[in-house]
Amino acid sequence: MMRLNKFLSSCGVASRRKCDELISQGRVTVGGKVVQELGVSVNEKKDVVCVDGERVMLPNELVYLKLNKPKGYACTAKDEKGRKTIFDLVKSDVRLFNVGRLDYDTEGLIFLTNDGNFANLITHPKFHIEKEYQVTIEGEIKESEIAVLRAGVVENGVRMPKAKVKFLSYDGKNTKLSVVIDEGQNRQVRRMFDCIGKTIVLLKRIRIGSVRLGGLSRGKTKPMTAEEIESFK
Repeated sequence: MMRLNKFLSSCGVASRRKCDELISQGRVTVGGKVVQELGVSVNEKKDVVCVDGERVMLPNELVYLKLNKPKGYACTAKDEKGRKTIFDLVKSDVRLFNVGRLDYDTEGLIFLTNDGNFANLITHPKFHIEKEYQVTIEGEIKESEIAVLRAGVVENGVRMPKAKVKFLSYDGKNTKLSVVIDEGQNRQVRRMFDCIGKTIVLLKRIRIGSVRLGGLSRGKTKPMTAEEIESFK
């Protein structure tokens, strides 16, 4: 027997937390009956489990891909606004889901897999997996403003998590910085710079854990190496 959210995640539907949402929304059936109770277990070899009417089954092989997401693509299998999604860029014979998200206007490294346990290792807050971004902002930035980002900016009276921030360059027009976070709140990096009145020109994720984007071209995928996968386990 296997918990339903783990089964769905292992089938490549989504992360466990997202699968809990699907269950609560009444979008999952087991043996033809809607299941909305969290914590239910299923027989992964016998039970017929469907999501939105489509049967899901455990994969025969596990797939791990790196994608260099371009701007202008949504991190979802199907976008409500009809926009292009990252899955328009991916060719795969198995059902994959994205590990975490990047904003529509943010580019860079994101993982695609059908391994729910792997996704949980990366996305669960308790593991504190670092994510590094290259941030280009308009104009210059003061050392005092960098210090505020490092300490955690205050937004609506609430202090955001600390960040590792390093100045990279200034070309007379824009400033480039490296920003490393390990929590991943919604639109965290953009909100940080909004709080100090800075406009982001380009936001690009270049590293997750020890895995780097490297020279992967925009819109292209590449299988993760065994060493990259094991670095999270």
